[in-house]
Amino acid sequence: MCIPGAETLLTVMAGGGGAAAGATATATTLQTIGTYLAIGGAVYQGVAGYQAGKAQASAIEDQKKTEAELTAVKEHRTRQKFNSEIRRQFAEIAGRGVSLDSPTAVLLGQEAAKELSFEAQSVRAGGQATQVELSSQQRIARSDATMSLISGGFSAAGALVKHGDDTWPGLLS
Repeated sequence: MCIPGAETLLTVMAGGGGAAAGATATATTLQTIGTYLAIGGAVYQGVAGYQAGKAQASAIEDQKKTEAELTAVKEHRTRQKFNSEIRRQFAEIAGRGVSLDSPTAVLLGQEAAKELSFEAQSVRAGGQATQVELSSQQRIARSDATMSLISGGFSAAGALVKHGDDTWPGLLS
């Protein structure tokens, strides 16, 4: 199997041909090398962008897990804080001699339960909003990775088409 341009390169390196033929061959060889470098660089850039995008998507996945854990802990602590406050209020009411089944004590308990529920839902909603935002960022990173790979492939193909006839005579015929 012959690599396009290899014969020209070998002829120039061996010193074959006249000075004019050598200069033409050298120019053709340099152009061929430049084309190969352009193709390789485009492919490398596409693959590197793809890998970077995938790494970013993976890092966002880790961040999503961490955020979910933090939200769960924050919600648990909020519930603990409210339950502690409810117990303190009931102890204070009982200490004053008020019956815990009185309408006032029941109303205070209901209000505290509503506040607890609202605060827990608020924490949960904030965590869900963060998850949605991170998922969106993750999709964008994956999309960028794919686009980088496609762009690198098209750039490489463009370099081959642009200089392909010089590199590989008859390619575009």
